[in-house]
Amino acid sequence: MSSHSECCTPKKTRVSHDDHRQGVRNAYAKVAEAESRGASCGTGASCCGVSDDAAINSLISTRLGYSEADLVSVPEGADMGLGCGNPRAIASLKPGEVVLDLGAGGGFDCFLAAREVGDSGRVIGVDMTPEMLSKARNNAHKGNFSNVEFRLGEIEYLPVADASVDVIISNCVINLSPDKAQVFRDAFRVLKPGGRLAISDVVATVELPEAMRNDAGLVAGCMGNASLIGDLETMIEAAGFRDVRIQPKDESKEFIRDWAPGHNVTDYVVSATIEAVKPGCVPGAGCC
Repeated sequence: MSSHSECCTPKKTRVSHDDHRQGVRNAYAKVAEAESRGASCGTGASCCGVSDDAAINSLISTRLGYSEADLVSVPEGADMGLGCGNPRAIASLKPGEVVLDLGAGGGFDCFLAAREVGDSGRVIGVDMTPEMLSKARNNAHKGNFSNVEFRLGEIEYLPVADASVDVIISNCVINLSPDKAQVFRDAFRVLKPGGRLAISDVVATVELPEAMRNDAGLVAGCMGNASLIGDLETMIEAAGFRDVRIQPKDESKEFIRDWAPGHNVTDYVVSATIEAVKPGCVPGAGCC
């Protein structure tokens, strides 16, 4: 079914996906470059904004569920205030696990996860923006994180081996993808049997108006491309996951409304935690 769908996808749809992806990539390249220069490309209150003021980024992150201890335990500059929650809070990471972060940015969540899985574990961060990748690698070097690595790639087609990961985390990134169903299919591929998703993301509570979906700024700002909760559940289950749980966080409206003043975005979107499990025994895995 998937091969038929891919071969029969109109060329204009594929080009549209490429244009969408390139627009997001360019937006986050500017974020990384601005932060590296100590400049601001936004207000610092937005999913795709960044401030040169570390105090502002710290305030944003504590509103998202991180502790002050979290913030001081990572290299300076790793916390860019780009998330919409704290996926580690639901990940239940254990020493020795392999963790994959989709859309690693400056490496903030990767470094926090690395401390939990310890030297016997490993963390892989994937990002499609070379500028972010360079920033994350520099941060890893500054913090002497030997159990963290960063790879250039798209979250729809991960540069990760089959059945090699225990936990996938992601913070306000999957909503940016033009093909979320493929993101979940590839997540399923790289997870070990029994592996789990622990994601913070923006979801739509009602259908978004076309004006929002066509606004490049709102798309790059993690709002204009959000999917309905029911649609996400269907995608995740279709990929093979079980025990799917999507829990909207109404309190997130307090910070989401700051992302796009004047747009009434909280009438349509909210932050949520997304959890699911890859069955411990899947057809073809040799255990059934």
